[in-house]
Amino acid sequence: MNEPVLVLNRNFEPLNVCALKRAIGLIVVGKAEILENGRGFIRTPTTVFPRPSVIRLAYMIRRPRPRVKLTKKELFRRDNYRCQYCGQPSNHLTIDHIIPRHQGGMHSWENLVSACPACNRRKGGKALQEAHMILLRQPFEPPASATYLFSQHLKHNAEWEKFIEGW
Repeated sequence: MNEPVLVLNRNFEPLNVCALKRAIGLIVVGKAEILENGRGFIRTPTTVFPRPSVIRLAYMIRRPRPRVKLTKKELFRRDNYRCQYCGQPSNHLTIDHIIPRHQGGMHSWENLVSACPACNRRKGGKALQEAHMILLRQPFEPPASATYLFSQHLKHNAEWEKFIEGW
């Protein structure tokens, strides 16, 4: 009952991913309709419910354009799980401020990069020029496109691709 279900706005814009239990609740009360059902059925003693993969809301939700939240997980994902100083892929990364906070550096997408522990120790609390280090790639705020936001679910839910690609 915890399988992911893609929730689309009335205009087919991808909104979020919810659990199967929540999706069935929305369908039963008439707030959503099933667009993709490739997972079979849930049987109760009196009723049979489809197990949807994609649902569309019956009403339009107006919301501001989404932004990617600045979290450790998203920062590592943006940097492709690689140290931005030596380029080595690693599962044990740290976060480094390009301009250290004590020198006025902000906690923002443009000032944070992934770094392996060795490079982070080498740089320490110094600026890039003081530590004689260079970045492999300039940091940026990732775009909040549907492909970026929902890509981790696409490998297990290929039927979502046609709804996500256009946004």
